[in-house]
Amino acid sequence: MMKRVKKILTKNSNALALAAVTIMVVAVGPGYAAGPVDKGYVRSLAAPGKTVLIIEYYDGSGSVAFRKGYASVVGFQAQSGTDIKLDDKVSLHLYGVEACNGEMLNRAEAYSGACDEYAKQQLSIKLRAKVLYCRAFMSEEKAVRQDVTCFGYYYFPGSVDAVDNLEEQLVSIGALRLSRNADGSLMRPDLSEAEKIGRGGFGMWADPRMQDR
Repeated sequence: MMKRVKKILTKNSNALALAAVTIMVVAVGPGYAAGPVDKGYVRSLAAPGKTVLIIEYYDGSGSVAFRKGYASVVGFQAQSGTDIKLDDKVSLHLYGVEACNGEMLNRAEAYSGACDEYAKQQLSIKLRAKVLYCRAFMSEEKAVRQDVTCFGYYYFPGSVDAVDNLEEQLVSIGALRLSRNADGSLMRPDLSEAEKIGRGGFGMWADPRMQDR
């Protein structure tokens, strides 16, 4: 993968200097809630024939400290329902969400099997984006498994031109659910409405046993 994934931006790169947009990161316990995203900026990162992945690292004031960029002609792969393989050493972990436990059944989708395998399949679909734009705190930059929130830019001429949050989409289709802190509070309360949609019978929630897990 390292031969296929080429780092295209560095800390001092001018390639993204045109983006004079401040994207606020709101602290939520040890993680963060996704703030507003300039969708035009995300679209501008697209490169012909490649999937581009950008990670922006934020300091405590909510300002971008630095960026890293990658491009791949084969795209980026899901390691699990919540993890994206960046290279042979580093993965990106979608913060505050998780697959259900054990096995699940969704007759409408003809799926019967492991919860995490179902989530991995759905994440793999979401990774078929022209651009993957992720954000993390500076403290994650050296970690081998970095907590992030990610957005995908999807474009199909005449039908789709959208920038969507990966966690929100995966939770709303029932591929993932919200994780909780030790005190029972949601790690990502910003996604509570998305989970309400998913619990309407999508994905894992089509299996009535999930309500008790």
